[in-house]
Amino acid sequence: MKKLFIIMSVLVTVTITISGCKKELEEKYNNPEKTSDANIPGFFTAILNNNRVRPAYWNVRTFLLQQPAVYSQTAFFSNSNTAYQQSDGYSQNYWEDFYAPSGNGSGSMALYRAMQVVNNSASTADQTSNELFMQAAKVALIEQAAKMVDMWGDIPYNETGSLLTNNIIKNPKFDDQVQLYTSFIADLDAAATYFSKATTSPAFAKYDILLSGNVDKWRRYANSLRLRLLMRISNVNEATAKTAVLNMLNNSAQYPLIDGGSSYSPATTDVLLKPLTTNIEVLNSALTELPSHYASDYLLNKVMLPSNDPRIPVMFDKYGRTVNIDKKDVFVPNKEYRAMPITFTSNEQEASFPDYAILDSATFLQNPGLPGIVITAPEVNFLKAEAFERWGGDAKTAYETAVKQSVTFYYYLNSLNTTGLTVLPAPASTVVNDFVTSSTIAYTGSSTEKLAKVWTEKWVHLGFLQSIEAWSEYRRTNYPQLTFPAAGLSGYQTPPTRLIYPTSEKTRNSTNYQAVSGKDTRNTKIFWDVN
Repeated sequence: MKKLFIIMSVLVTVTITISGCKKELEEKYNNPEKTSDANIPGFFTAILNNNRVRPAYWNVRTFLLQQPAVYSQTAFFSNSNTAYQQSDGYSQNYWEDFYAPSGNGSGSMALYRAMQVVNNSASTADQTSNELFMQAAKVALIEQAAKMVDMWGDIPYNETGSLLTNNIIKNPKFDDQVQLYTSFIADLDAAATYFSKATTSPAFAKYDILLSGNVDKWRRYANSLRLRLLMRISNVNEATAKTAVLNMLNNSAQYPLIDGGSSYSPATTDVLLKPLTTNIEVLNSALTELPSHYASDYLLNKVMLPSNDPRIPVMFDKYGRTVNIDKKDVFVPNKEYRAMPITFTSNEQEASFPDYAILDSATFLQNPGLPGIVITAPEVNFLKAEAFERWGGDAKTAYETAVKQSVTFYYYLNSLNTTGLTVLPAPASTVVNDFVTSSTIAYTGSSTEKLAKVWTEKWVHLGFLQSIEAWSEYRRTNYPQLTFPAAGLSGYQTPPTRLIYPTSEKTRNSTNYQAVSGKDTRNTKIFWDVN
């Protein structure tokens, strides 16, 4: 079977004909059980099968740990002169993996456009049966597209794939980020409404590798993603966000969410993309390259240790040194958990690595069972807590529920390890309750202090695996109140507020790039970043 390679006009000047492009699509995504035509279920599965969602090497090592995890301090990084300098090549890889399929990303946009082409040429009856796939695919596309906007701002979107959709070779314009967010929020509302009346089918359940054909969960996923985006714009357009969010939260029957309800189980509640059994990616290869697998200073030293956080044992290992005792090399573990101070110079860091905690091996470094994290109940409940605190409602219950669920979530990730490493039992409910109600994270203080706790604990929960979301929330809220040491490279002394467009896009889509070139600086803020 030939390797799919769709060249989107957003990336290059297209030199192939539409018939040739369709032929490659058909060869890769036909359904051998039913037809020789390119089929929508196959495209749908391909959209979901995304290594930019899973914790695959190319996503974690070359992108998350080098950029959003550094800019959000959800991961440790070396204090080098280039610490905050964007890697154009790796950013370009991420950008291109959204627009066209590759070994590292599904090419959500290209595949969705291909689905539209096939669907538009189908009979009315087939279009009706395809609608379930089309609506779910749009939700998955929006989740990835919103991340693109959150990192770059204006992006090509509506005009991409012109060769596939209308046989026109056209470099797409950059769509306005505000308008894109508005359309995303409206499309998610429409999708959730559709799922509220839809019924699943054996074919949908077969091809849905994300939610196993559960239309109620797709409805909750669409609503939860909409809640995320509404809260993202809530500082720049509070009136719109407040009205829509409170309508959702005050009408839970009409707008069910991925919030766990009365019974939370990460395996069945959260939206998680499971590893492929035939192509397991172990984070060990991505994280054991120094210094990525060390604990973040603020995360461990400033937030988790002062509260005696029960997640510490499954998120970190104390680590230690190998010393010679009686002519034998003996590993001596450190006596306590502690992270290296972020103020250390790169030379001090290199000399001190063994003395500080690292990421836990069973949970992260050597866990082939780690799923791709799309959205979880803890995140949703943190969003609810913020909304209630700002606009009225039971913020305390939502916050405490979110923190308790986060503890459950990280112990769940730890339990997925099947390599023989020691996994830990979940802490007793009394321990978790004391942590939530009696430690430094307890929901007390002024409204400002409570919101700070909501945002900080959500940042803890998102971590490096969801560092794109963590970076977005950090820029939106300015919490936690992080300190970044100045880097030595001129023009890159501090982290950016957005990513610069890849060189390939500026070169190949140069005419349309000129319209946004004035915004293309590392200090330009995304539209929702107004604090």
